[in-house]
Amino acid sequence: HKLSRTPSIMTSSKNTKQQSTAQDDAITSHPDVDTAAGEVSELEKRKAQDGVAKFSRLGWKRLTILLMVTAIALGTLSLPAAFATLGMVLGVILTIVSGLLAIFAGLLVGQTKLKHPEIHDYADVGRVLFGKVGYEIFHFMCILQLLFLAGSHCLTGTTALKVITAKDVCSVYFGLASAAALFVISLPPSFAEVAILGYVDFASIVITIGITIIATGIQHDPSNPLTASDWSAWPKPGITSTDAFIAVLNLVFAYSFTIAQFSFMDEMHTPRDFNKSIWSLGVIQITMYVLTGALIYAFVGQEVQSPALLSAGTTVSRVAFGVAIPVIFISGGILIVTAGRMIHGRIYANSITRYVNTTKGWVTWMLTITAIVVVGWFIAEVIPIFSDLVALISSLLNSGFALYFPALMWFMLLREGKWNTPKNLLLGGASLILLVIGLFLLTGGTYAVIRSIVEGYKSGGVKTPFTCS
Repeated sequence: HKLSRTPSIMTSSKNTKQQSTAQDDAITSHPDVDTAAGEVSELEKRKAQDGVAKFSRLGWKRLTILLMVTAIALGTLSLPAAFATLGMVLGVILTIVSGLLAIFAGLLVGQTKLKHPEIHDYADVGRVLFGKVGYEIFHFMCILQLLFLAGSHCLTGTTALKVITAKDVCSVYFGLASAAALFVISLPPSFAEVAILGYVDFASIVITIGITIIATGIQHDPSNPLTASDWSAWPKPGITSTDAFIAVLNLVFAYSFTIAQFSFMDEMHTPRDFNKSIWSLGVIQITMYVLTGALIYAFVGQEVQSPALLSAGTTVSRVAFGVAIPVIFISGGILIVTAGRMIHGRIYANSITRYVNTTKGWVTWMLTITAIVVVGWFIAEVIPIFSDLVALISSLLNSGFALYFPALMWFMLLREGKWNTPKNLLLGGASLILLVIGLFLLTGGTYAVIRSIVEGYKSGGVKTPFTCS
């Protein structure tokens, strides 16, 4: 036998002790602990028991918070600019439609987890669908997506520190400070522990959005030509396909939470409660996104910036970014922990080291987190354009995790019975929509974003990587 990769998730919290005891019987010798006797030492058994209990404490309310801070943090900051490109009518419609699709995708992911409890993270879906090759491809995509997300949070932190301090300091130093903050937040390896910070994170983003909306509303005076807004119900004149793609991709990115859903659910003591989290999250997201995008765009108009906090005026922007510091770094930290768990858990799948409750466990965990943060900082320096970085993540990777991969899960893993039943026709049609939209954004969206980044460098509107600005 080998050490089981993670604790079973299909038991309630009150059965954790029995679950841990049962797992002891499945644990065999570990060469680092007891090579002479060929048996598991009492220390290893105790560490395994502690590890099982440590990673089986998540309820549906904390799951909601984790999913919420995973998605809402960066997504909200780019919505008003997307509305400016698409127009008020199309912006509101696409925000609602994207939210409904995200809810459906989240339900598919959750049902897949319940049906296949051996899936511990998104990479495992690749194994179930396509075997070992599928696992390797999905694992690579997951890590790449999470690294880009770490980079986007590092970039936002750099912007926030520049605005708050208003100092003529090299932006590279602010980037390093952001990376250091992300590292500290990412040290706790359990999602249940990090979820506690999620409440602070959520309060931070709500207050930040409120400050931005109120400030832009006060500045807006329809009777004064200097402060009157030029918002429009329709797409802005001369809109290019590149602009439209980036705007739509920013909307899709705002609902990106499914990449971490398997990992979060793997720590739940009652996984079947996941649907409460998905519906709660969906309603909150749609409401918050429509209000944020529509109101700030209506108050500021076509000149709204991305992230939207920059549109609140110099003084208010500094205050808003100060309040937003928790959401920037806590959300980023949770995503880095997700990546760290995937990498660390894979390397030490058959060792108690994966529980991160031994000296070796903590040392290797910190080295893993350090590597992720460094790569994220590197990405932030190479692509220092917030909207383009968000769009690139969305088109290249999130289009799969949020759209066409959940669709494949229904077609290949969840569908039961004949095709022509009303239930299968309805779910099959909705899954087909997810599949088509996801593939469309993958191809056309990626091309549009790369073109936008190249044009930005050619025009001189983007700073050179690893230089001050």
